[in-house]
Amino acid sequence: MDHTRRAFTFGLGAIGLAACTNGGGALGPSAGSSGSGGLPADLRPVPNAGYDAWVTGFRARAAAQGITGSTLDLGFRGAGYLPGVVTRDRNQTEFSRTLEDYLAIAASDERVSKGRADFARHRSTLSAIEGKYGVSAEIVTAVWGLESFYGERRGNVPVISSTSTLAFDGRRGVFFEKQLIAALKIIQNGDTSAANMTGSWAGAMGHTQFIPTSYQAFAVDFTGDGRRDIWSDDPTDSLASTAAYLQRNGWTRGTGWGGEVGNGAPPGSTIQPQPGGPKFNVTSNFRVIKRYNNSDSYAIGVGHLADRIAGGGPIRASFPPDKYGLTKDQRIQLQKRLTAKGFNTDGADGVIGPNSRKAIAAYQSSVGQTPTGDPSVALLQGLG
Repeated sequence: MDHTRRAFTFGLGAIGLAACTNGGGALGPSAGSSGSGGLPADLRPVPNAGYDAWVTGFRARAAAQGITGSTLDLGFRGAGYLPGVVTRDRNQTEFSRTLEDYLAIAASDERVSKGRADFARHRSTLSAIEGKYGVSAEIVTAVWGLESFYGERRGNVPVISSTSTLAFDGRRGVFFEKQLIAALKIIQNGDTSAANMTGSWAGAMGHTQFIPTSYQAFAVDFTGDGRRDIWSDDPTDSLASTAAYLQRNGWTRGTGWGGEVGNGAPPGSTIQPQPGGPKFNVTSNFRVIKRYNNSDSYAIGVGHLADRIAGGGPIRASFPPDKYGLTKDQRIQLQKRLTAKGFNTDGADGVIGPNSRKAIAAYQSSVGQTPTGDPSVALLQGLG
């Protein structure tokens, strides 16, 4: 088994990273609480004869791997082909957010303040988890914050339907059939029911977004109730499972992740993810965080958010202007001026995402310009 939490990532963003201004919602799972209510039409089962035939053949393969007939019946009761899962899988794009944009989302004021509140609320549990696994409580909390906005965006797509749809589709059929088998074994083991097993459109589950095979390898029952319950509103087992994952992937107790050069960061390798931007000293634990999501931006996002939750301040070094020649402050002013003129960007965080581009294009059309949706210094000046 490939002992990474998931064998693919969703661009630079961790699952659950939500840009309040321009991200168009979560960059991973469908926002919302567990359960099937509120799903868009394309994430609900539709008739598909090919899928039905595939499931018939799959049942024999599953039985050969120890899945009982009763588990298969329970797992597939109400399950079906989800066209929206295939659409999302085929339309994935590699996000090209700069580190500055990424951190504006990952360590937004809202995410920091909520992280501090949830850290305080679960302090005793997090301390116990840190005591057992040696992983900083703030790091565990930060992973939780990036993956599901502290449990608010765990995803509500039925996992049996999503993984079976992707296994049938075939683009990554072998991988997703393994996930489907693992999901059925989780049901068979009694950790949760098929109805309660929900997650992202690609099958990542719970507060910290484990795929089924990683759940099998790393999830723990920290509450002692006999179930490794990462789906419960109580995040205890999810947080402990994240710590167990990081520990087993080489986390060094008592060592930080690193930090911005010149801001008291421990010695280590120096990286500069964005040309002209801040530099960071990173330790071996930084590389362990990347086992959770293999992206420098993600690992810096987790580490920096953890530092902010612990009371630290923002990044001190400045970032260079973007490819349009705009600084973050100028992008924020652009968003504010567009919104003031009736072209709502849905907030102002300096991240030029889909909502801002739509607002820019609408403004450009209104003044007789070609609606490119691209920001510019001239556009900012024209908005007064």
